[in-house]
Amino acid sequence: MSAVLVWTIVAGTIAGILVRPKAWPEAVWACLGAALLVLFRLLPLHAAWRAVGKGTDVYLFLAGMMLLAELARREGVFDWLAGLAVRAARGSPPRLFMLVYAVGILVTVFLSNDATAVVLTPAVYAVVKKARTTALPYLLSCAFIANAASFVLPISNPANLVVYGKQLPSLVPWLKLFMLPSLLSIAATFLVLWMLSRKELKGRLEQGVEVPSLSTEGFRAAWGIVVTGAVLIAASALGLDLGLPTCSAGAAAVLIATRANRKALAAVVRDVSWSVLPLVAGLFVLVEALDGAGALRDIGAAIKYCSTLPPFAGSLAASFGVAALSNLMNNLPSGLLMGTALQTLHVPNYVRHAVLIGTDLGPNLSVTGSLATVLWLIALRREGEHVSGWTFLKAGVLVMPPALLLATMALVYTAS
Repeated sequence: MSAVLVWTIVAGTIAGILVRPKAWPEAVWACLGAALLVLFRLLPLHAAWRAVGKGTDVYLFLAGMMLLAELARREGVFDWLAGLAVRAARGSPPRLFMLVYAVGILVTVFLSNDATAVVLTPAVYAVVKKARTTALPYLLSCAFIANAASFVLPISNPANLVVYGKQLPSLVPWLKLFMLPSLLSIAATFLVLWMLSRKELKGRLEQGVEVPSLSTEGFRAAWGIVVTGAVLIAASALGLDLGLPTCSAGAAAVLIATRANRKALAAVVRDVSWSVLPLVAGLFVLVEALDGAGALRDIGAAIKYCSTLPPFAGSLAASFGVAALSNLMNNLPSGLLMGTALQTLHVPNYVRHAVLIGTDLGPNLSVTGSLATVLWLIALRREGEHVSGWTFLKAGVLVMPPALLLATMALVYTAS
């Protein structure tokens, strides 16, 4: 009976995050679900705190990225990038689309998919406002590339930290495994998005847009982003946890750019979307309760079944199975469940790697499938823009499956 109640509360929480009744933030529903689990004694308080503690590295990672994003926004880095992009497009919507996609790849690879959602999305929105063109193709490009390129490097997605835990491969072995699958994922996603957007990419953009000058503080903020990317790559190459280096680099960038001015610091900290952190913490608590309700056992059995199949079939079953689960409950909790199960099982490496690809790329089906797309929605909301779940799903059902299929097929080849 208690297991049924756990699943009911978790399902209600996920539904609240998806639908957002009364426009309550996603974090409210995640924390409410976690509180109900403790109040009904379905999860001891000490177990809930332990679950919250498991996300420390992820919280630090996100905090650093959000500080950088807010600093860049306040210092005009986004407006500067917008002006440069519109000028480089030379009046061509297809050229602007390709520029946005290419920048999305770079930001995702070197700063993580969450940075693409938090840092790039406002910049792209500023671009389309300056260019006076239809926003949707460019905004969807930000969301889809955030997941499609999120396994190029270990640092490209916080979910990678969750799935592999302490067994996260170092940089060179990672590249040997995931470079080809990543390239196919990025290419397939671009081609489908291009076909879906081709009608809206006709005509001409507004030209003669003035590129605003970037202040000294703005240059410092931009360099802070570059340096943070370098720090993350170095930490990944050394096999270090990524949360503390990211948070430290972000905090240092804010201090340097603002010259430690108390008012400027307070303004940056105040405007960060801190609600993301309790949202993630609540999801960790939900996973802990599901573990106690037998979900880990069932997932372990499913993973074992995948490992009994031939490599190609087993990899596809693992990647598409995890993709389906991630779209039902978000890829952060599903990745945590998968990672916990994989730590206790002896399965072929190709199954473990297929789980990672399904966790990273599978959420491109629905708007709440990954933390990155939730952050993308929050970023759009701050700009006064709205993209419905149905709009995203209509694109995602065409974008995600071919990319996941090609990436998984390439993984079987590289892992063999």
